[in-house]
Amino acid sequence: MPRILELPASEIVRKVKVQEISVEEYISECFERIRTADPKIHAFLTLTEDYALMRAREIDSRIRRGEKVGSLAGVAVAVKDNICTMGVRTTCASKMLESFIPIYDATVIERLKAQDAVIVGKTNMDEFAMGSSTEQSAFGPTLNPYDLERVPGGSSGGSAASVASFEATVSLGSDTGGSVRCPASFCGVVGLKPTYGLVSRYGLIAFANSLEQISPIGRTVADVATVMDCISGHDSRDSTSVNTGPTSLRSHLIEDVSGIRLGVPKELFGEGTEEAVSKGVWNAINRLIGLGATCEEVSLHSLKYALASYYIIAMSEASSNLARYDGLRYGFRLEDDDCDWSEAYSRNRREGFGPEVKRRIMLGTYALSAGYYNQYYLRAQRVRTLIRQELSRVFKNFDLLASPTMPILPYRLGEKLRDPLEMYMCDVDTVTANLAGIPAVSIPCSSHQGLPIGVQFMAPPFREDLLIRVSYTLEKNLELDLKPAV
Repeated sequence: MPRILELPASEIVRKVKVQEISVEEYISECFERIRTADPKIHAFLTLTEDYALMRAREIDSRIRRGEKVGSLAGVAVAVKDNICTMGVRTTCASKMLESFIPIYDATVIERLKAQDAVIVGKTNMDEFAMGSSTEQSAFGPTLNPYDLERVPGGSSGGSAASVASFEATVSLGSDTGGSVRCPASFCGVVGLKPTYGLVSRYGLIAFANSLEQISPIGRTVADVATVMDCISGHDSRDSTSVNTGPTSLRSHLIEDVSGIRLGVPKELFGEGTEEAVSKGVWNAINRLIGLGATCEEVSLHSLKYALASYYIIAMSEASSNLARYDGLRYGFRLEDDDCDWSEAYSRNRREGFGPEVKRRIMLGTYALSAGYYNQYYLRAQRVRTLIRQELSRVFKNFDLLASPTMPILPYRLGEKLRDPLEMYMCDVDTVTANLAGIPAVSIPCSSHQGLPIGVQFMAPPFREDLLIRVSYTLEKNLELDLKPAV
């Protein structure tokens, strides 16, 4: 594999700007790598090779003329297929949107293009981002680059796998309950879920509005910080967007954790956490202690209700959001004029949605129905408030909370599909950050039998700077040598 594909984004930009390499050469190597690796991994659903090479030549031409280029000049970016890209198919990995071509770019795509990033394709995912393994795609599963018999995590499995296998340098995913951090952990890459409102959701095809955030994935903490600096910021088209003023996460790439106070919630090392995962995460925490951080175990009693609360809210919002997909206004439609509208509506949705999406719509509709709204949805929202309040109290004593990203190692394909509840339980460590709207990051900290293990850090709202600083320090001092099989 060409060395150029292993370079971090910052080094690619530097070499491009001094004309040590051309963008066209680098992007061509990316697509050559995709042709070699992706038949095994299936990270991509749609490739944009002609567009990417045209953009590469354009950037090269501007550099030769001495014109200024952006902070991601020429960098290959893969984009999860629930983020709208003008003129490029955006399916949400669903038969329902198999032929959908947006007529506009999501805000994050506009901002990437403004910094001269090059979109190389749209990545596979669990259908409508509902899943933790990328097995729920209507177009087939993505496989883990470290072991082709195992899942890459989900729902942003294609985005994480594309970066881990050197098919792209960075990628975008979306994180609803761990959908970026889970595959980041399973694929041995870095995934950052920002504070709710820090990154515009305009152009993200929603599954659960109050939980989701578009999130960057990279092979290094510095790459993730660079992408975050590009895509974050206020957007008037998104009513949830927060105006925090200009920030620079790259300025917090500092190798120093002196005085950082780490809290370790006992509930996130609970029953079901595999010994290898617990050992790997504690080794990382102890490394930070050795570098000047302090650590104390803490108990957050509300976290035992987090998973149930999350799934009630997420499924309820899914039921509401996906009501628009009926095949009558738009979406998949059976060509049969011999039935009335109600039968057509039912048949279109029955054929257009996969089993996991239908399951969540039905459960969400039930939770919102008369007689059950107070018992389920309203109670879940109250628990969400209690979790926020308890986290607010604990962050008065700690800078960050540390835990495993995932309680288990990447599991085998099909292993959890037989029991949806068992798969839902895998999200036990990640959903808290989404319920509370706080930032969280997963970075590789260890491996076991060749499979990556991730450590998760959670911070108070808008303290991504702390996440970057601590993650960067840990990354520099662990010096892991993770090698994907593909």
